Amino acid sequence: MSQEEHDIVQLTHDYLRQHGELFGEDLYVDPAVLSQSRRDSDMLEDYHESIRDCRKCPLAETRHHLVFGAGNPEANLMLIGEAPGEDEDRLGKPFVGKAGQLLDKILAAIDFQREDIYIGNILKCRPPGNRDPLPQEIALCLPHIRRQIEIIEPRIILTLGRIAAQTLLETTSSLGRLRGHVHTYRDIHLMATYHPAALLRNPQWKRSVWEDVQTLRHLYDERVRDKPKWQPPKRK
Repeated sequence: MSQEEHDIVQLTHDYLRQHGELFGEDLYVDPAVLSQSRRDSDMLEDYHESIRDCRKCPLAETRHHLVFGAGNPEANLMLIGEAPGEDEDRLGKPFVGKAGQLLDKILAAIDFQREDIYIGNILKCRPPGNRDPLPQEIALCLPHIRRQIEIIEPRIILTLGRIAAQTLLETTSSLGRLRGHVHTYRDIHLMATYHPAALLRNPQWKRSVWEDVQTLRHLYDERVRDKPKWQPPKRK
């Protein structure tokens, strides 16, 4: 056991001992924390209901499901992609196809699971043939992801793909110029990287994504610090 792991175990032991002295054997959780979590979850669900039948643009005529988003309403890390694909449109959930499976592996590599984060998209409906979103579609749908960000209040955002990054940062800079840096979106740290679907077509970009998510995890440990400090796996 490393010194850091030993310290974590000791701190946990001391906390539980003090907790037992104060509250007995029953685990105490601050009701205010539970209440806030319920409020955020309820607010997200209410907002989902309010836009479930959105008909603001023609994509409503070709979609199977409006893909709202999914994950932890209290997440400190929020991932934002471009738009649902075929599998997401069919199932009504974000990142469930091959790109989603790759995303899960990327997250696991930095010790994150789906339940730790919240995932959404700039567009809630699939563009036909997975084409790029049109400017007017983005303009009409953008208030939805902005509202989700307001409710969730993440500490860090990771955008997946060029369009998500350019939209939130209000820039035309290439993804190559945007990735590798920590930006700011409404006082929230924002990083940009390639979309998992792009990695399936261009596996040579995987190294860049690995660099990006390592930086992301170190930023998370520095700014959020609600998880044990992460160390990159040692190369064999």
